Amino acid sequence: MVRSLLNNVYSLGLGAAVTSKEQIEKAVDELVKKGEIRRSESSNLVDELVEKGSQTQKQIEGIVQERVKQVLDSMHIATKEEVAALERRIRELEQADPK
Repeated sequence: MVRSLLNNVYSLGLGAAVTSKEQIEKAVDELVKKGEIRRSESSNLVDELVEKGSQTQKQIEGIVQERVKQVLDSMHIATKEEVAALERRIRELEQADPK
């Protein structure tokens, strides 16, 4: 029951994404000391929670990147690639038409 509760909490998202492996290990050790999970299960539980945290963090990063891109697109701000292309074009034009 405690294990499923922890999994549910961490699968909701931010909890595991912002929790370090050391913090997870500490929380799981407390559960072992209280007898709520067996020592043999603790390593697997830590690994599961760390992996879920990593996956959640990647999902959050993807969402943030997409949202930033949407905001920048709506503001009509040139991308780094577009600026570089314009700089190349200016150099080409300057070389083609000496003054």
